[in-house]
Amino acid sequence: MKKEIDIVVIGAGPVGLFTVFEAGLLGLKCILIDNLDKVGGQCAELYPEKPIYDIPGVPFQTAQEHVDALVEQIKPFEYEVFLNQRVDELVKINNDDGGGEFWSVKTNANNEFITKNVFIAAGAGSFEPRRPPNIDDPDQFKDKGVTYAVRSKETYKNKNVFIFGGGDSALDWTIELSKIAKSISLVHRRDAFRGALHSEEQMRDLVKDGKVKLLTPYVIDGIDGSDKVTSVSLKNFDTKEIESFDADELLFLFGLNKKLGPILDWDIELNSKKIKVNTENFETTKEGIFAVGDINDYPGKLDLILSGFHETTLAVQEAYKRINPGERVPFGYTTSNSKLQKKLGVLEE
Repeated sequence: MKKEIDIVVIGAGPVGLFTVFEAGLLGLKCILIDNLDKVGGQCAELYPEKPIYDIPGVPFQTAQEHVDALVEQIKPFEYEVFLNQRVDELVKINNDDGGGEFWSVKTNANNEFITKNVFIAAGAGSFEPRRPPNIDDPDQFKDKGVTYAVRSKETYKNKNVFIFGGGDSALDWTIELSKIAKSISLVHRRDAFRGALHSEEQMRDLVKDGKVKLLTPYVIDGIDGSDKVTSVSLKNFDTKEIESFDADELLFLFGLNKKLGPILDWDIELNSKKIKVNTENFETTKEGIFAVGDINDYPGKLDLILSGFHETTLAVQEAYKRINPGERVPFGYTTSNSKLQKKLGVLEE
């Protein structure tokens, strides 16, 4: 399939979805491409039940609720989503109609999109959870007692749960699941953690209260069970002694293996495996290619969802100018602009 579109968005996470909203307000149409089987990026794939507290005006949402709200927000606008597809080729072309320079975006599913604007909203790039390093084929128990993300808290209700890791996710889920699990054991190779100090303090309070068992310095040595996990073997990092524990659920939170993938072949300037952009319109070193969200880098950059929303809002303004050279970018407040309210479907035509 070959199609021309105003904006091609690579990545269908929160920032990619919000790009559709900002583009729609200006009358621009988007195509979203993502190598996952669902929209929402890491929020949907890895952390659907993780709480989010820093979205302005929304005191609390789970990551999945946040994605669902964004999908609801862009319903008034025309867009297409191509899932389970990876962008393999990005090439500059000259359109035959004399309309200036365009980009050809080709996917591994033999789809080609012609556009003046490419938005790379790929988060951390392609990713997969890190597996326990000294266990052969832990995935034989995947979803049978071995998980790498919390998709539903109900999975751990009234279960003997072992959480492995020393970062924010391990601490946060230890605290959260201690409310519903039969028992929670946090396993780490040393008695020091990389997560937020207040989370560590909260975890240690739970240990004192007997609600969490802290096992340090331990590493996993084996997983036992036939159809599902029944026990886990842990090795003391110092003494090398091995102990076995009854277990129902093993949650490995060792972080992600992140890869930029084909982005490395697109001759875009990088800085520490992130895409360098300007802060006027978040364009890369290639005209017409923008990078928004966690994938980009600039002085003072913060990897926050709300930062990505700001970045893509300004980038869409520049995209409009590229499509409509010489025209003033229309601006209005959704609270009072009747044209925008009609686009949003909150005011009848």
